[in-house]
Amino acid sequence: MNGAALERIGEIVRKELRQIFRDPRMRAVIFVAPLIQLVVFGYAVSTDVRNTPMLVVDHDRTAASRSLVEAMTSSGWFRLAGRSHDERDMVSGLDHGEVVVGLVIPAGLARELERGTASVQVIFDGTNSNVATVARGYAERILIEWGLRHAGTPRPPAIELRERAWFNPALDSRSYNVPGVAGLIIFLICLLLTSLAIVREREVGTLEQLMVSPIRPWELIAGKCIPFAAIGLFDLALVTAVAMAWFDVPFRGSASLLLLASALYIVSGLGIGLFISTISSTQQEAFMATFLVFLPAILLAGFMFPVRSMPELFQAITIVNPVRHYLEIVRSIFLKGAGFAALWQHFVALLLIGGSILAVAAARFEKRIG
Repeated sequence: MNGAALERIGEIVRKELRQIFRDPRMRAVIFVAPLIQLVVFGYAVSTDVRNTPMLVVDHDRTAASRSLVEAMTSSGWFRLAGRSHDERDMVSGLDHGEVVVGLVIPAGLARELERGTASVQVIFDGTNSNVATVARGYAERILIEWGLRHAGTPRPPAIELRERAWFNPALDSRSYNVPGVAGLIIFLICLLLTSLAIVREREVGTLEQLMVSPIRPWELIAGKCIPFAAIGLFDLALVTAVAMAWFDVPFRGSASLLLLASALYIVSGLGIGLFISTISSTQQEAFMATFLVFLPAILLAGFMFPVRSMPELFQAITIVNPVRHYLEIVRSIFLKGAGFAALWQHFVALLLIGGSILAVAAARFEKRIG
C-alpha cells in the first residue's frame, strides 16, 4: 500500500466522519441510542423472579402457619397478594392471572410438625414455564429450611449440602445479561451504519461520482469501514463503562483481550453490513434486511436460551454466528477473568467468520460497482 492509497483512504474516512457528525440523527444513533438500549435492556432482561404474587389459603390459622407465610414473603421472591379460607378463590386468582402461586396450608400443620412430618400444597401458574420453574425452586428451598427450623424432632440430614456459586456468587442475572447486551448493541450499530451509509451513497448518486474518481474499490471499502469500526470500538468503551459504573458488573479479565475480541467481532458486523448493502437498493430495504439478520443472530447466540438446549441442527448453525462466539468471550472475560488459553477457539472462529464474510462482501461490492 503506497502513500497515495493511504491518502485516498484518509480522504474517504474524513468525508465519512464529517457526514456522520453533521447529521444530528446519526449522532443520536451513535452516542445516545446505545446508552438508552443498555439501560433499558439491563433492567428489563432478567431471569430473576421477584415479588411473585402469592395467594394463601390457610386452614390451620396457627402461629406455625403464620410463620410459614412470613418465611415465604420475607425472602423477597414472593409477595402476599391475598389471603382466603376458600380454595376456590385461589383457583379464580390463577385463572384471571391475579396471582402466580397458591399456597394451601392444611389444618393440623402445627401438630404434624411436632411429629416431624408435615405437608403443604404449592400450586403454580405454568403459563410462563420459566417463571414457574424458578419460583418452584425458591419455594422448595424456603419450605425445606423452614421445616428444619420448626420440626419438633429435627434430624440431621444424611448428606449436608454446602452450596457455592463461582464467578457470580449472588447469582445475579444482570451481571450475566448486561455484557451480552453490550455485544448486541455493538453488532446492531455496525450493521446499521455500514449498510445504510453505502446504500445512501447509491440513492443520492454520490457513489457513482466516487467510482469515476481515482479511488479504487478496495480503497473505498476501507475508507467506509474504518470510521464505523472506530465508532464500534468507542461504543464498546462507552457501554462497558456504563455497565461497570451503573450496573456494577464486575470486570475480572484483560481489557486488551476484550479489545482484540471486539475488533474481530466488529469486522464480522461490518462484513455483514457491507453484504446487505450489495443486495439492497434503498435504505428501507437495507433497514429491513438488517433486522432480518439481527433477530435470528440473537436467538441463535445463546443470549436468551442456552445453545446446548437447542436441537443439534441449530447448535451446528450457531457455529457460524459471530454473536455466539463474542458473547462467550465477553461473559468469560467479565465474570471469570478468562484468558486467551481458555477462549482461543472462539477467537479463531471470529477471525475465520469475520475474514470470510468481509472478503465475500467486498468481492460482491466490487463486482456490483464495477
